[in-house]
Amino acid sequence: MPDASKDAPKSQEGEGRDYRDTLFLPETDFPMRAGLPKREPELLARWAKLGMYKRLREDAKGREKFILHDGPPYANGHIHMGTALTKVLKDLIVRSKQMAGFDANFVPGWDCHGLPIEWQVEKEFAEKGRKKRDVPTAEFRKACRDYAQKWLDIQREEFKRLGPEGDWDNPYTTMAFASEAKIAGELLKFAELGLLYRGSKPVMWSPVEQTALAEAEIEYHDHQSTTIWVKFPVAMDKGVLHNPEVDEDYERQESISALLDSASVVIWTTTPWTIPGNRAVCYNPLISYGLYEVTAVKTEEELGFAPWVKVGERLILADALADSVKGAANISGWKKLHTLRETKDFKRLKLTHPLKGFADGYNFPVPLLAGDHVTDEAGTGFVHTAPGHGQEDYIAWVSEFGTQKEIPHTVDEFGAFTDEAPGFTGEQVLVIEGKKKGKDGGANKAVIDQLIAHGKLLARGRLTHSYPHSWRSKAPVIFRNTPQWFIALDKPTANGKTLRENALAAIDATEFTPARGRTRIRSMVEDRPDWLISRQRAWGVPITIFVHKETGDVLVDEAVNKRITDAITAGGADAWFETASQDFLGSEYKADDYEKVEDILDVWFDSGSTHAFCLEERDDLKWPADVYCEGSDQHRGWFQSSLLEACGTRGRAPYDHVVTNGFVVDGDGRKMSKSLGNVMAPEEVIKQYGAEIIRIWVASSDYTEDLRISKEIIGSSVDTYRRLRNTLRYLLGALNGFSDAERLDAKDMPELERYVLHRLAVLDEDVRAGYDRFDFKGVWRKVFDFASLELSAFYLDVRKDSLYCDRPDDKRRRAARTVMSEVFDRLVLLLAPICVFTAEEAWLSRYPSDDGSVHLALFPETPKAWRDDALGAKWKKIREVRRVVTGALEVERREKRIGASLEAAPIVHVSDAELREAYHGLDAAELFITSGAVLSADPAPEGAFRLEGESGAVAVEPVEAEGEKCRRCWRILPEVGVHESHTDLCERCIDAVEAVDAKVSA
Repeated sequence: MPDASKDAPKSQEGEGRDYRDTLFLPETDFPMRAGLPKREPELLARWAKLGMYKRLREDAKGREKFILHDGPPYANGHIHMGTALTKVLKDLIVRSKQMAGFDANFVPGWDCHGLPIEWQVEKEFAEKGRKKRDVPTAEFRKACRDYAQKWLDIQREEFKRLGPEGDWDNPYTTMAFASEAKIAGELLKFAELGLLYRGSKPVMWSPVEQTALAEAEIEYHDHQSTTIWVKFPVAMDKGVLHNPEVDEDYERQESISALLDSASVVIWTTTPWTIPGNRAVCYNPLISYGLYEVTAVKTEEELGFAPWVKVGERLILADALADSVKGAANISGWKKLHTLRETKDFKRLKLTHPLKGFADGYNFPVPLLAGDHVTDEAGTGFVHTAPGHGQEDYIAWVSEFGTQKEIPHTVDEFGAFTDEAPGFTGEQVLVIEGKKKGKDGGANKAVIDQLIAHGKLLARGRLTHSYPHSWRSKAPVIFRNTPQWFIALDKPTANGKTLRENALAAIDATEFTPARGRTRIRSMVEDRPDWLISRQRAWGVPITIFVHKETGDVLVDEAVNKRITDAITAGGADAWFETASQDFLGSEYKADDYEKVEDILDVWFDSGSTHAFCLEERDDLKWPADVYCEGSDQHRGWFQSSLLEACGTRGRAPYDHVVTNGFVVDGDGRKMSKSLGNVMAPEEVIKQYGAEIIRIWVASSDYTEDLRISKEIIGSSVDTYRRLRNTLRYLLGALNGFSDAERLDAKDMPELERYVLHRLAVLDEDVRAGYDRFDFKGVWRKVFDFASLELSAFYLDVRKDSLYCDRPDDKRRRAARTVMSEVFDRLVLLLAPICVFTAEEAWLSRYPSDDGSVHLALFPETPKAWRDDALGAKWKKIREVRRVVTGALEVERREKRIGASLEAAPIVHVSDAELREAYHGLDAAELFITSGAVLSADPAPEGAFRLEGESGAVAVEPVEAEGEKCRRCWRILPEVGVHESHTDLCERCIDAVEAVDAKVSA
C-alpha cells in the first residue's frame, strides 16, 4: 500500500523552495488504528438509534422475499465459538441477499424446552437441598421458564455484539404460549393422520436423567465394558442338524443326539446385565459353525485362578472365531467334532437359559433365530438376543413371533432391575447419583456371579469401545423396553405416500451446501426407525392426547383438539396439566374412560415445528424458507426433525436449500475442551480485537469443513484486516475533496484506468456469484486479492505519482480519482455483509450522514461497458513484463545499488513481439515507477535479470537514470535544470506549481 508520508517528496532545508504545499497528499480522518472493541459498540448503538431493522424492512417493501429461517439455539449458557460461527454465517447470507435486492428478513429464535434447561434447574434446586421429585410440577416448570428467559436475554446481547441484523426485539421462542399451542396442534395433525401410536420398544434411555433420548441427543465416547462369553445349553429333541443327502460321511457319524449331548451354544456380550432379558439367540445361515470338544485347559497354577471351562465340554460357535474364543476361555486343546452346514435346522433346536431355575425363573425355552445382523467378525457368531434391550434384538423377535407381549420390562426408569428379572430386583445397571454417577452399578457383577454359580460362564474380559452417552449428563445410556409414543414413518400420509417416502423425495428436491449433505441426511432417513417423540420429563410441550382405556385408541376429535389448543394459547402448556380432563373432553366423552397422557414432546419436535409457528404465522416471512443453515450435526437434528414434521403434515420440506458448517476445532484440529485448555470464547476475541475479526475468520474459512481457530489463526485475520483497512484509508485520503465535477467518462480515461474498471467489473461479477452460492471464502479472497494485488501492489502504487504531483485539473489525475471513487464505493459495498462495522465507518467517513448507512444501500449496478476482456488480456501481458522489472529493481535495492526505483531507467529486453506490442502507446517508466525505461527487441546481454517462474522472453538490464532529480516528484530527468524559472523541477512539476501559485495569487 502506498504510504503518503513515506513516498511523498520532501524539500531539503536551506535548498530552495519547499514544495510540500504544492503537493496533493492523501488526507482523511479515517484512523489507521481501528480500535474495534471501542468503536463497534458505538456503531451498534447508532444502528439501534436509527431503527436499522425497521428501516431495512421499509426500504425492502415490495421486493422478492428471501428468508433464512433461524435454527433455535438452546437458551442455556453463554454462546461459544461454534454458535458464533453459525450466527455470523447466517448474517453473511442474509445481508448479502438484502444488498442483492431482496427483502431478506431475519427473525432469530430460541429453543426453550427440554433436558438441557431442565437439567440445570434440577441442579439449582439440588443446591438448595430440594430434589426434583419434591418440587411441585407447576413450580418446577416456572423455574424452567424463568431460567430459559434469563439465558435468552443474555444470549441475545451476545449474538447482537457479533453484528447480525434481525428482529431481535421480537424473536420466536418455543415457550411462547402461541408457539406451544401450535406445537400441540402439529402433534394433533399426526394423530388425525393415524401416524401417532404408542408402542413398547427398546429405546435409548438415560437412567441418570430418567428419560428416553433421541439419536440427536446422543454422543459417542470410549467406554470400558465388561465382556462375557456365556454357554446356552442345547435342549435336544428329535430334530436333525445334519443332512445325509449332502454329506457322504453321514453313515459314519455318531448320532446327532450323542454329538449334542451336553453341548452349548456360546454367545459373547458387552452388557452382562442384559442376560436376564434374554429370550433368544440369533445366528446367520451364511456362517459356518462347528461343534468343538474341549480336550485340555490351562491349569490353575498357570493362570492364578481356576478356569471356568472343563475338559469334555462341547461348544458350538463360528469356525472363523473359534481360535479367539479358545484363547479367551483359556482352552489349550480341543477337537472339532462336527461342521454344522445345514443351519436352517437350527430352528428345530431349543436352548435353555443359562440362569434356568434361579429364583424360580428363566424356565422358558430359548429359540434360535436367523438374522443377517449376525457376523463372524467378532464374538462367537451367535448373538445373545434381549428384545427389550436392543433395536436389532427387538426386530429379530417381532419379525419371528409378531408380538411384543413376551418382551419383558426387566429395567425400570432408574436403571434398576424389576421383578421381571428374578433374583436381581433392585440391582442398578448404572449409578445415578453421587460422585460415581454414570459408573457401573451392581447389576453386571450380580449377573456374572450367578452365571459362575450356574456353571454357564465360559470367559470374561474388558473391552474399550465407542458407546452411546447422553450429550447432557455425559453418562452412558442403556437400551430399555418401555412404552413410548412414536410417529410412524412407513404408514401412508395424506398424499398416499409414507412419511419416509415423502421425506426422501423432499431431500432429493432440496439443494445442499456442501452437496454431500444430501447423502448424509438421506442415509439417515432411509435407515432410521420410527420417530420417538415422547419424553418422561416435566419441562416441555405435553403430548396433548387422550387414549381410550379399553381400546387403546387415540381420541381424534376436532372440537376437543380446538379446546386443547385454545387453552394452551391462553395459558401456555401448563394449561394441559392444570385443566381437568372433562373440560377438554366436553359433554361428548367421559373423563373416566380416557387416559390423559402427561409425557412431554421431544424438543426436536418443538424445533421441528418452528416453521409452522414462525414462517407461517408472520406476514413478513414466507413458507417454505429459502435456506436453513446450521452445523453439520443437525442433519440428524433440526434439519431432519423439520423435514419429518413438514413432510408429515404438509407433504414437503420447509426449506429449499440446506447450508451446513463444520465444527470449530483448535489449531491442531482437536475438539475444544476445557480439560485441554484450548477453548477460545467469542468474548475473548471481541475484547481484544473486535467482533469484526470473528466475522473475517468465518468469511475467510471453508465453513463446509471443520474450522480451526487459535491465537495464530486469529492473528492472521487481524493482519489481513489491517492491510485491508489501510487500503480503504488510502482511498479515502486520495479522494479528499473529490466531487462529481471532477469525474471523467470511462471513454475519456487513460488505458490504465479503463483496465482497472475492467478488473472492477470482473470483481463485481465474481463477488455477486460467490454471494449467490454462499461461497464466502471465495468472496473474501476475491475482494482481498483485488485490494491487495490490483490496488495496493499495482494501481495505487503506479498512480501515487500522478495523484500527488499532477495539477488538479490534469486529465490523468481526474481519471485516477474517478476510478478510485468507483473502486471505493464498490469495495466497501461488496465488503459490507462481512465487515459490517468497518464498512459503515468507512462509508460514513466519505458520506457523512446523521441517518444514512452503508447497510441501507444495495450492491451497485456496474456498467457493462466497463468489462473489456480484450483489454484485460492485453494488460495481463503488460503486468507479466512489469513483474520481471519489479523483481530486477528489488535486487538492485537489496544490493544497495539504488535507493529507490526512480533512480533507475532499465533497459527491458523483450523477445516476444506480442509482449512488446502490448506496451505500444504506454509510458513504460510510469508503469515501472522508474525515471525512464526502454523496451528493446535486442537480445539480452549475459547476466541480465530474469525472474524465475515468469516469462523467459523478458530480461532486464538495470541502468541508472540520467539527469537531475526533480525536487518535487523525485524523478531523475534530463529536463530538470533547463528552465531558468524553476531550475530544480521537471516540466510536469513546473506546470503544476505555476497552477497552484496562480490559484493562490488569485
